Amino acid sequence: MGLLSVAIWLPVAVGTLLLAAGRDEHAKVVRWVALLGSIAAFLVTIPLATGFDLSTPAMQFVERLPWIDRFNVHYHLGVDGISVWFVLLTAFITIIVVIAGWEVITERVNQYMGAFLILSGLVVGVFSALDGLLFYVFFEATLIPMYIIIGVWGGPRRVYAAFKFFLYTLLGSLLMLVALVYLYFKSGGSFDIQAWHKLPLPLDAQTLLFFAFFAAFSVKVPMWPVHTWLPDTHVEAPTGGSVVLAAIMLKLGAYGLLRFSMPIAPDASREWAWFMIALSLIAVVYIGLVALVQQDMKKLVAYSSIAHMGFVTLGFFIFNELGVSGGLVQMISHGFVSGAMFLCIGVLYDRVHSREIAAYGGVANTMPKFAAFAVLFSMANCGLPGTAGFVGEWMVILGAVKANFWVAAAAATALIFGAAYSLWMVKRVYFGDVANDNVRTLDDLNAREFTMLAVLAVAVLAMGLYPKPFTDVMHVSVTELLKHVALSKLP
Repeated sequence: MGLLSVAIWLPVAVGTLLLAAGRDEHAKVVRWVALLGSIAAFLVTIPLATGFDLSTPAMQFVERLPWIDRFNVHYHLGVDGISVWFVLLTAFITIIVVIAGWEVITERVNQYMGAFLILSGLVVGVFSALDGLLFYVFFEATLIPMYIIIGVWGGPRRVYAAFKFFLYTLLGSLLMLVALVYLYFKSGGSFDIQAWHKLPLPLDAQTLLFFAFFAAFSVKVPMWPVHTWLPDTHVEAPTGGSVVLAAIMLKLGAYGLLRFSMPIAPDASREWAWFMIALSLIAVVYIGLVALVQQDMKKLVAYSSIAHMGFVTLGFFIFNELGVSGGLVQMISHGFVSGAMFLCIGVLYDRVHSREIAAYGGVANTMPKFAAFAVLFSMANCGLPGTAGFVGEWMVILGAVKANFWVAAAAATALIFGAAYSLWMVKRVYFGDVANDNVRTLDDLNAREFTMLAVLAVAVLAMGLYPKPFTDVMHVSVTELLKHVALSKLP
């Protein structure tokens, strides 16, 4: 077993062990086992970054073993500059989620912690799978623990939200399965994703494949108009579920576009780039306006996530290095910022049991430490220079200017809307006079809450002030991908 296998199966093994831990009288032990297991899984991923060779676009840390010989299916893993940071992000966010649920979850603690650890391992599997069938198994398997997390520990309408999440994402994926089977036969009986990148496919076949992948990945991003499951799911999910959903799960769809849609159907990707850019701009502009009128803090941040992910897909389909690298940086920074935003809402909800903006006011008077963190993350959410939220959006806008000025101008309006809805929430929740007795009696952050928010604050500021390590790692892989898409010629 190599590093990637350990990164996948260690959290899955610890999570499975926790599921067998029994009743809640063992909750204290369960929490510590979950924390130590998530930290160990994160430590395993660090050598992936420190030992990464920046000079080659080839897959690194590759593992390849026969799995289903009859159909030439392999247990084939590897990471390149596009995927390696998401493996680390997944393991990092899992630690934060375990800490976030430490005191809040009091029932079925072993199942809650176990579900998150298993989900973490499966998501790492998605980001590192190089076999088409293996990718599909991991991609679909992530739905199960997430469905359970929402359905068991969610809000009053949790069953509705869990079903909506499950059905939307499963139905989209069925077309992807058809595409994978087609590619298997077209390549002479191989599920090797990298071999699929070299297949000479006619434009009509590429177009059908492009839209089959689009059906699966656009729901996961989510792109407009298949985004409606996300606000419902966020509102009903427990805080940890919202953090993982925003910080990690949404990235699976955007990652799929880079690993499947663009390299396997490069001509169709260029042919339909205008369509993807149009949908991305609608997400950036229209969904930004929708976020402005939200009264529920979770819904506001959920809609802002859709707008931010619109930047990601926009960056990918303007086909220049600034745009694609900016989209990848935006995915990573959104993982930190949106996760932190949902944790802040969770801190308030644990005390007041309301997500309504009108239920607060003047929180900074009674929770000054918390308000400092919350305002920082809100500023990052609207793209303040010096924070992680600025870097990716700025790179995408610069890339869009090189491609089409008017596309860039439309995208730049998102910065205005982002500032509007973020500052609107900050003003009404954190500043001004204390609005009611609920706020007057609030206690500031405890040590556990301070620790998880402080770690994320360091990540947000570090990435905002010095993004070079992130862009250096992805540079060669992004260049190679764009060269492949640009040089592709119809057979």
